[in-house]
Amino acid sequence: MHRPNHSRPVVLAVSSGGGHWVQLQHLSPAFDGAEVHYATTDSSAVENAGTNHVHVYPDANKDTPLRLIACVLRLAWLVLRIRPDAVVSTGAAGGFVAIRLARMLGARTMFIDSIANARKLSISAGLSLGVADRVLSQWPEVAKETGAEYQGALI
Repeated sequence: MHRPNHSRPVVLAVSSGGGHWVQLQHLSPAFDGAEVHYATTDSSAVENAGTNHVHVYPDANKDTPLRLIACVLRLAWLVLRIRPDAVVSTGAAGGFVAIRLARMLGARTMFIDSIANARKLSISAGLSLGVADRVLSQWPEVAKETGAEYQGALI
């Protein structure tokens, strides 16, 4: 997706709260030089992120279908408004949703599964395998069994 009116790439970094958000924050040095927008389910992150580009979307999963619809709508609005060149997610459901939506607009995408998933990929990471440009597991055995990539323990 070429953005002739932007002098630097636009990254949308997406995660739910808690450990997913902490892991995403550890990746922030990788976004140096980019215009970064964060999206999370944790409303307290807005105050603690150190940037005014933090957006909140509803937390949802397969067991909360109405909230999942609200999550999809909010993330669709964000992706259409921000028009990211790249989307990076550390999980969970919202990360997969943002990746799926951004791929339809031509953005590059990466899902980094949580370090906590030492035995199998998360549901969202598994769904991302068929959609994202890259899906990373932080465990070599999990990557080998699932087709995800292993580049070491990233976070």
